[in-house]
Amino acid sequence: MRKFLMAALGGTVAGVVLTTQVAGPLVAQEAGKSSTVYEQLDLFGDIFERIRNQYVEPVDEGKLIEAAINGMLTSLDPHSSYLAPDAFSDMRVQTRGEFGGLGIEVTQEEGFIKVVSPIDGTPAAEAGIQAGDFITHVDGESVLGLTLDQAVDKMRGPVGSEIVITVAREGTDEPFDVSIIRDTIKLTAAKVRTEGDTVVLRVTTFNDQTYDNMADGLKKAVEEAGGIDKVNGFVLDLRNNPGGLLTQAIAVSDAFLDKGEIVSTRGRNPQDSERFNAEPGDLTGGKPIVVLINGGSASASEIVTGALQDHRRAIVVGTKSFGKGSVQTVIPLRGEGAMRLTTARYYTPSGRSIQALGISPDIVVEQPKPNPAAETPEEGSAATQSRSEADLRGAITNDSMTEDEKRMLQDEQQKAEEAAKLRKEDYQLAYAIDILKGLSAIAAAE
Repeated sequence: MRKFLMAALGGTVAGVVLTTQVAGPLVAQEAGKSSTVYEQLDLFGDIFERIRNQYVEPVDEGKLIEAAINGMLTSLDPHSSYLAPDAFSDMRVQTRGEFGGLGIEVTQEEGFIKVVSPIDGTPAAEAGIQAGDFITHVDGESVLGLTLDQAVDKMRGPVGSEIVITVAREGTDEPFDVSIIRDTIKLTAAKVRTEGDTVVLRVTTFNDQTYDNMADGLKKAVEEAGGIDKVNGFVLDLRNNPGGLLTQAIAVSDAFLDKGEIVSTRGRNPQDSERFNAEPGDLTGGKPIVVLINGGSASASEIVTGALQDHRRAIVVGTKSFGKGSVQTVIPLRGEGAMRLTTARYYTPSGRSIQALGISPDIVVEQPKPNPAAETPEEGSAATQSRSEADLRGAITNDSMTEDEKRMLQDEQQKAEEAAKLRKEDYQLAYAIDILKGLSAIAAAE
C-alpha cells in the first residue's frame, strides 16, 4: 500500500513539474478557444431572440431550435442529421421491416435528392425508379434548398395517396414526371429461389429479419434441391441493396466464412476501434459463391461484399458499388428525439476503406438497358422458330440413343432454353449462374 501511495504521489509531482514547464501557453490557448465558442453561442442566442421577436410572422420556437440543431449536424456530412421524435419512431419501425412510403433509399447530392436504390416490390420499384436517379421536384415543388429529412417528409403521406416526383436520369434529355401511389412497405429482407442447380439468395435490405430470412430460405432451398451435393453454388444478389444494420451485415458475412476478420471500424479515438471476426461454420458447405452488386449496393452490402472478396470466398460480378464507408450511431436525446451521427469509418479485412470509392467487381458486367423501341417478331411466329434436322419431313430417327438418354438430352436442352430466357430477363444473374456452372464442371473434371 505504501508503495502504491508513493507511486501515485510521484505521478502527481511529475504532473505538477510538467505543468509548470509547458502548460502555460496551452492553458491560454484553450482559454482562447473556449472564449471564442462562448462568444459564438452568445451570437446564436442573440440571433434566436431577434428572430423570435422581430421576424415578420410568429415562429414556432421548438421548430426553430430543431432546424438549428439539424443544420449543425447536416453540415458535417450527408448522413448525420437530427431525428425529431416522429422521425426517430419511423426509423425504429423501418428496421423491423414494415413502414409506409414509396420504397426508396435516398441521399443528398448537389442539393438534389439522389436515389441510392429502389426496394424490390415497392411502389417506387414498380414505377420504374432506378438507382442513380435524381429527384428534383415533389408534387411540382423543387427540393433544392431542402435538407434530406425535409425532402423525405414531403414524400411521405397517407397510404393510398398519389405523389408525383420529377426525375432527372442520366441518358435522358429532359426530366420527367413519375406518378406513384404510396403504400405500406412490407419488406421481406431475403428471398431465396433456385435456378437450375444454383441457389439464388436475393437480399434487399439489412434489417432485424435479414439473417433469419436468408438462413431459413437457404436451408429450404438446399433440401428441395436434394441436398448440398446437388447444388453447384450460390448467388448472393445484393444489387440495389442500400444497407442497414451493421450487426446484420456481420451475421450475413459470417454465414459464408469459417474464420478471419469480417470488418473493422475506426473512429476518432483509437480506443473506440472495433474488429469483428467470423466464427466457424459455413451455411453453404464451402460451395462456390458469386456476389452480384451495382451502383445501388451500399453500406452493409459493401461490408458483406468486401469481406467475401478479400477472403477470396466469392467472385464479385456487376458494376461498382455506391461507396458509403461510414458508420452512423443513433444517439437518443431528451425529448424522445435522436441524432444520427457519423462516428467511424469501416474497413474491409485487407484494411481498405471504400468511402467514396466503392467496391470494384472482379468481373465487370453491365446490365443491358431495355429498348422498347426495338422491333421484335411476335412470339410463336415463323420468324422466331428455329429449325433443325428433326423438323424436316421424312427425317430418319437416331438409333444410337436409348429412350432414357433421349430424355436426358431433352432435359438438358430445356435447361439451356431456360438459361437463355433468364439471360434476356436478367443478364447479370445469368452471367453469375454461368460462372458457377463453369466452376462446377471444372471441379467434376478434377
